[in-house]
Amino acid sequence: MSYEPIAGYLAVELTRRSAGSARPDAPVVPDDVPRRERLRTARQRVAGNLRAVARWVEPAPRPSKACQPS
Repeated sequence: MSYEPIAGYLAVELTRRSAGSARPDAPVVPDDVPRRERLRTARQRVAGNLRAVARWVEPAPRPSKACQPS
């Protein structure tokens, strides 16, 4: 299977976007606080999911096999 046709299209499209962002009439996207809030929320969710997976994957503690003196 050949990926050359799509690679060429993507290269041209990404170059146009990059060059287009330097134009004086290019749209301005402000770096605002809500974006930071979304990132913080996403990081907290990922961290919570990773902790849940770690608890699920972690082996259960084994009972000790120590002999009790009689």
